Amino acid sequence: MRLDELFPPERLRGMAESMRKFAAQFGIEDFRQPERVPNTRRALALAEVARDEARLEPYRYRAMDAHWRDGMNLESDDDLRTIAREAGLSEDAVERSVSDPQYFDRIDEIREEAGRIGVEGIPAFIIGNLGLAGCQPFEVLAEFATKAGAKRKFVADRT
Repeated sequence: MRLDELFPPERLRGMAESMRKFAAQFGIEDFRQPERVPNTRRALALAEVARDEARLEPYRYRAMDAHWRDGMNLESDDDLRTIAREAGLSEDAVERSVSDPQYFDRIDEIREEAGRIGVEGIPAFIIGNLGLAGCQPFEVLAEFATKAGAKRKFVADRT
């Protein structure tokens, strides 16, 4: 769906500015606000293929850059093939991701699990029986992890 169909102009401007500031915290100055919220089901199925091929991390990085920096379409077979190739996935990865039902089944299972603990958005962070959705600053993620029972091993100097 187009973002301007989901949100009024003033909210959309505020969201874009917040996202730009958030990205800048990580040194991303070439952030591009997408015009649409893509249907990422096929990209997520491809992520499951990447997981099976031990290439999940390179795939995640490339897919995120493709969407947020390069303006690529995560619904496009051609763009998904490019992302898969650049992430080092097998040549048939995109075709397998859409033709083998196990990958969509995994996505459905993950979504159902997240829904049971109240997580409805992405990105999602799940630790134990607690969930958190959305782009979150480090401090929020650290507090969430602590609440979920994680023990801090060291305190980084954040000054």
